[in-house]
Amino acid sequence: MTRIVVVGASAAGLAAAETLRREGYTGTLTLVGDEPHPPYDRPPLSKQVLAAEWEPDKIALRTPADLAGHDLDLRLGVAATALDLAAQELWLSDGAQVSYDGLIIATGVRPRRLPGEGAHVLRTLDDALTLRERLGPGRRLVVVGAGFLGAEAAAVARRLGARVTLLEPALVPLAHAVGEQVGQVLAQAHVDHGVHLRTGVSVTEVTDEGVRLGDGEEIEADEVLVAIGSLPNTEWLADSGLSVGDGVVCDEYCEAARNVYAAGDVARWYNPLFGTSMRIEHRTNAAEQGMAAARNLLNSQARKAFAPVPYFWSDQYDMKIQAHGYLRGHDEVAVVEGDLGERRFVAVYRTGDRLSGALAVGMPPRVIRGWRQAIAAGASWEEAVHGAPTV
Repeated sequence: MTRIVVVGASAAGLAAAETLRREGYTGTLTLVGDEPHPPYDRPPLSKQVLAAEWEPDKIALRTPADLAGHDLDLRLGVAATALDLAAQELWLSDGAQVSYDGLIIATGVRPRRLPGEGAHVLRTLDDALTLRERLGPGRRLVVVGAGFLGAEAAAVARRLGARVTLLEPALVPLAHAVGEQVGQVLAQAHVDHGVHLRTGVSVTEVTDEGVRLGDGEEIEADEVLVAIGSLPNTEWLADSGLSVGDGVVCDEYCEAARNVYAAGDVARWYNPLFGTSMRIEHRTNAAEQGMAAARNLLNSQARKAFAPVPYFWSDQYDMKIQAHGYLRGHDEVAVVEGDLGERRFVAVYRTGDRLSGALAVGMPPRVIRGWRQAIAAGASWEEAVHGAPTV
């Protein structure tokens, strides 16, 4: 291959580019990013950056010298707009047309929005810096969506002295992902810290004064943060011939078409460890999948299936939340250590007849490490959790 193009200059794209060089690729390597900033880490945006504990330079993934050392054709502030699979060419927003022998798509996701103007979202460095300028003691913040991103932002805003209202359409926040009783525990932490949590309510639009609910009620706010999930950035692939369905559809090797791979938040691939197709929006997965896609692209005769145990973490108030596995769609939850009421516990998850996930709150990493190993080994529920109390 004489030219490989990586579209997306965040964690997955950078990991792919670095792996290509590390694995010995010496051809032209183009890295395209739609943001003007060099690659940076996103998890701190809703934590340390929003809290003004870290400045932007702290989240840079590499120094300028590190990037220069990879001899990249680095194109920042430019988005991919179209792809021609047959011609092996893609078009960029600056009018450039780039040919390739190999392509890795790592274009990530963008936030879902609500009708109306003036609401914040929290995906980019600029988003985080803009919102943190508006927070402070006495400021009224409405957060729409009590998932992990909204919950983290709400926790930071409370620490900064803001008056926070957290709105969630589900009766129990995160119940679809972590189960009702674990979701209730996480939700109660916000109530205990002074957040006005309202569940079972829908928000129809952002207004000049705040937000409007489905029943017509208006909630006033100085600032509104919409955190209602994300959409994969695949519009530019609409006429490409690639299969797109809630992400770029890939096989177990992360391949979407011949010599075309996808990685990170935008990739929907078949994970043979769990026997299902999944798209994971977690930082660890982005880097691991970027590396896997790069290796498989370079070593077509010795490809390896990408079969990770997904991992994510979240910091909220004094709670450290860690989870391994694929928790969505689980059939049963069991608390196997600790106490829910103390917000210090390990919960494990069953899907079918196998152990599919484990989540820990307030526990050291070593406590959950064994559960991760059991998930990776494909342990059955009975052998992993025999005798554990069910919740």
